[in-house]
Amino acid sequence: MNEQALTVREAIIGRRSIKKFNGQPVDRADLLQIIDDAVWAPNHQNREPWRLVVACGKELFQLHNLLRNTTIPDWRTLSEEEVEKRMQKFTTPGGYVFVIVPEDPRQKERLEDFAAACALIQNMMLLAWDYGIGSCWKTPEFLDKPNFRKELGVKPGERIVGMVQFGYFDELPKGKERKKSDEIVTIFGENEEEHKEE
Repeated sequence: MNEQALTVREAIIGRRSIKKFNGQPVDRADLLQIIDDAVWAPNHQNREPWRLVVACGKELFQLHNLLRNTTIPDWRTLSEEEVEKRMQKFTTPGGYVFVIVPEDPRQKERLEDFAAACALIQNMMLLAWDYGIGSCWKTPEFLDKPNFRKELGVKPGERIVGMVQFGYFDELPKGKERKKSDEIVTIFGENEEEHKEE
C-alpha cells in the first residue's frame, strides 16, 4: 500500500481503468485485504449478497486455460504465437476477482443485490488504486456460458456480475472528461415551475 494514502477524492478522480497490464503478479494478501475492506460497501438490509471467486498466483494458469478454451474454441488449429497474442488481454493481469450474486426472484431484491455488488466492485477498484494496483471491470458475454459458469462453480440461481482484472501497469491512461453537474442535474421543483408558466 502507498505510504501516504490517497484521499477519497484523489482515488475517485485519479483512478483509471487499466487495459494494458505488465504481467507483474498481484500479492494474494494484498488482494484479500482489498476485499476485506471493500465489503463495507452499502447493501440493503446488510444482506451482503455477494460471493467472490479469486485467482492470483499458481491458479492463474488453470484460469488462463479456461479462458483460452472459452474464448478461442479453435485454438488448437492456430499457431502458438497467434494464441499467445489473443490471450495477452487475459495473461497480463496479475489477479482476477469474479463477483457473483443470487438472482433473487423478487425484482426489488434482485436489483438491490446487483446495485450492492456494483458498489463492492467500485470499492475494490478504488482500494486497489491506493495500493498502486490497476483494475478493469469487465462483463464479457462468456461469463454466461454454461461451461464457464460450471468451471467457476457458479450455481443455478446465481449470476456473475463482473470479472475484475487486477494488476500493475507501466503507462497511466489519460482520463476522459466527465459531464458536469449543470449537464446532468435537475433541481427538484424546477420542471414543475416551468410547466406552470406554459
